[in-house]
Amino acid sequence: MTDKSAIRGEVRRRIKELTPESKSQSATKIFTEIEQNNNFINAKCIALFASMKDEVPTEYALKAWLTMGKRIVVPRVEGDVMRFYDYSPDKMQIGAFGIEEPIGNDEISADEIDLIIVPARAFTRSGERLGRGGGFYDKYMSLNGFRAYKIGIAFSIQIFDTLPCDPHDIRVDEVVTD
Repeated sequence: MTDKSAIRGEVRRRIKELTPESKSQSATKIFTEIEQNNNFINAKCIALFASMKDEVPTEYALKAWLTMGKRIVVPRVEGDVMRFYDYSPDKMQIGAFGIEEPIGNDEISADEIDLIIVPARAFTRSGERLGRGGGFYDKYMSLNGFRAYKIGIAFSIQIFDTLPCDPHDIRVDEVVTD
């Protein structure tokens, strides 16, 4: 498949077939693997996201990683820009695109983030990614000072041999799947 919208549609169809139990089991495998990664172990500040229904569920990791003493930051979309703020379970509200977003005004600068967990509609094993089409993560990971190690997370059904990519598309350093 070489058409971005066709790939997004195919991924949407595949994910609809997953049960809540299989999504949860996949998330456990994915986050357990990440927790054993040296980039996670050494990270003080980790950027994660509040998942949508058709993404790897992040609820467990958001809560568990806080208890591990990690500083967790989550994104908030403000117009056509994505910014990160400290995560606190009691300081979240539904924001852009119906996604839970942080409340607060203390933006985290891009150079403070050691590790970023990146969603996408599809990935290749080599780290190419196809997002939802808004370019939020590509823009963020292109910021001056951004230095975080990038881990993409996905269900195995979101992995493709090749994806159509543009010059502005930012690859992740590795992809973790179930």
